[in-house]
Amino acid sequence: MPDFQTLRTRLRPWHIAAIAGVWLAAVAYGQRALLNYDFAAAPPANAPKQWPAQSTLPRSAGLPTIVMVAHPHCPCTRATIEELAIIMARLHGRATADVVFVHPHGFSEAWEKTDLWQSAARNPGVSVFSDLDSVEASRFGAVASGQTMLFAADGKLLFSGGIVPFRGHAGDNPGRTAIVSLVSTGSAQVQTTSVYGCSLHDPERATEMDRR
Repeated sequence: MPDFQTLRTRLRPWHIAAIAGVWLAAVAYGQRALLNYDFAAAPPANAPKQWPAQSTLPRSAGLPTIVMVAHPHCPCTRATIEELAIIMARLHGRATADVVFVHPHGFSEAWEKTDLWQSAARNPGVSVFSDLDSVEASRFGAVASGQTMLFAADGKLLFSGGIVPFRGHAGDNPGRTAIVSLVSTGSAQVQTTSVYGCSLHDPERATEMDRR
């Protein structure tokens, strides 16, 4: 087998250029695929205009309530939990938040108790709940992890969407700005934003976990 030096001497310049061109094209394709994934929004929720009467989630009297629906094994949602922490810190107790983690039937009781659950539970003013068979997720019309809604103290929907700039990345974004503004001033430039997260009913992701 010829060594690298021998092989290099046998290659003509156009061979090297062709190999380099193929390599660059592969790199560009990979980067484009990653960018497309990062900026690919999930389907929007069919959020109710008023707090669902059947919901068992708690609401604090006289305060707006943030509802976030999440898949406990969605890596994209880590950034959304970080953004929720920023929102709650900026609101200084002027709103409460319910984070609902879907729990498909047939999985162990601890299936949803991931690091995302622990991170959400550490935030002041945030209550975390297990949603068996996605009952609450359905009541709030959520289909993607990270779907976030803000309801006024009287139960009226004020905001529905995502609170990250793109998939898996925290940072300044219209969703965060809108929620803080709506609670602080009663108005915002936008009331809906794109959601970036995994499907709440992703069977491939769910089957990665051990069934008990």
